[in-house]
Amino acid sequence: MADREDGQAPAEPLTKDDFEALARFRFGIRRYLRFSEETVRSHGFTPQQYHLLLALKGFPGREWATVRELADRLQLRHHSVVELVNRAQAEGLVERAAHPADARAVRVVLTAHGERILSRLGTVHRDELRRMQDALVLPAWHDEPDGAAPKPAASRSEPT
Repeated sequence: MADREDGQAPAEPLTKDDFEALARFRFGIRRYLRFSEETVRSHGFTPQQYHLLLALKGFPGREWATVRELADRLQLRHHSVVELVNRAQAEGLVERAAHPADARAVRVVLTAHGERILSRLGTVHRDELRRMQDALVLPAWHDEPDGAAPKPAASRSEPT
């Protein structure tokens, strides 16, 4: 078999167990996302608003982000994030503040109301992830070197 275009050795073909693991993991992700969407809506917010609040509070190393950074984190276009921030600001969830180092940029920060909403929703999401931790473990592949498998989600140090 020839090397792949990226210079890597060709990957081993997937087995039936691999496809079952992929399907199980995808099902777990979808189940969690559906839970999240329904939960957020039942609290009177949109999933996009929750994602915005989470991206702000979870931004590495600080309590604010620029629209450009949020667009990257949310994987949305800049103008879509501007509209999302506008709607969230109108509902008192976020506010804009001047960026001290770049007059062209604006900081987006959570309001106290946004913090309370995010805290409530974040707790519900964390609890659901705890219940689902077995369904959201990365699949172990049959071709892992030395039988190495990914760490289960519960033992990772990264926040969810």
